Amino acid sequence: MSSHQISFQSLFRQPKSAWAVAFACVVAFMGIGLVDPILPAIAEKLQATPSQVSLLFSSYMVMTGITMLVTGWVSSRIGPKPTLLIGLLGIIVFAFLGGMSNSVGEIVWYRAGWGLGNAFFISTALAVIVSVASGGTAGAIVLYEAAIGLGMSVGPLLGGLLGGISWRGPFFGVSVLMAIAFLAVFVLLNEVPAPTRRSSLLDPLRALSHGGLFTLAVTALLYNYGFFTLLAFSPFVLHMDEHSLGYVFFFWGVMLAITSVIIAPRLQEKYGSIATLRIMLLLLALVLLAMGVGVDSRVILVLAIVIAGAILGVINTVLTTSVMDAAPVERAVASSAYSFVRFSGGAVAPWLAGKLAEWYSPQVPFYMGAIAVIAGILVLVIGKKSLAQVK
Repeated sequence: MSSHQISFQSLFRQPKSAWAVAFACVVAFMGIGLVDPILPAIAEKLQATPSQVSLLFSSYMVMTGITMLVTGWVSSRIGPKPTLLIGLLGIIVFAFLGGMSNSVGEIVWYRAGWGLGNAFFISTALAVIVSVASGGTAGAIVLYEAAIGLGMSVGPLLGGLLGGISWRGPFFGVSVLMAIAFLAVFVLLNEVPAPTRRSSLLDPLRALSHGGLFTLAVTALLYNYGFFTLLAFSPFVLHMDEHSLGYVFFFWGVMLAITSVIIAPRLQEKYGSIATLRIMLLLLALVLLAMGVGVDSRVILVLAIVIAGAILGVINTVLTTSVMDAAPVERAVASSAYSFVRFSGGAVAPWLAGKLAEWYSPQVPFYMGAIAVIAGILVLVIGKKSLAQVK
């Protein structure tokens, strides 16, 4: 069996500790899409513009990215399990405070705190799943991506259902679910040994000196710009209520989950990781272009969003797998370095998309997203030699 071929038996035959962390991953990534259906409602209730409300994504992503630089330093000193629990506790507290807010400014700051907790969790979760899951690194990554996909799909659905009651509902919902995840990790995850070497605060930045890791990180930054343009801005041009938006992004997330687990490994096996990335990024750019052209058609937008989910699932899995092979450093360090760079794209896109729509027209954000994704393909082409070790 090759590194990209994973049997479903081995994927689902996991120890309790792996399932505990995977469940927490589901809830953590629910937090990204959970606020999507309620963005227009928050803008209306709190009298804010789309670009102001989109800062809920930007503050979350900025704090997540910056915090990634210190998570390895903390984890190597107190151990992976306490680091996971600190992250989960941070999400519980700040999600609850977000639900108690009375202004967009307050929510933006609490979302930043949510991103702080999220960074401690997700940067450590991948390394923990790789160490405790059965089926090797490739199997662990597929389990991790499956959890992300499930969280991405359930998040908008739950956000739409709770948001239909009140825009505060999704925040309180995440806080409760994260409390359950906290207990699951606390009880079911055995102590995971800390790395034998304590990492330095500069290790993630040094890791970016490796050409392969740097190339993939910049590619992910540009890809994430397109990704979060679609995720954060499209609710404002769909003109749907919370429930309808929840269903649209639910099907988006379902497609993401299916392709990340089933399709991505097969494409990697047949075409290789880098060729698969180039093809999928090109398809994503075309989808974003179609959304710009058809921005006044709800049918085109909905179809494009669901199709994009299928493409994003493949890209996410292939990028994550490739990063693990790209640099001769510890997985936790590689993950922190890569995430620090890629979340920058996710931070800029939501705010800039709203501003571009205000300055020009609703088509422009999608065109800019397509341009960013095409630039990501060019980065892969330029950095081809540094990616020779990536299968």
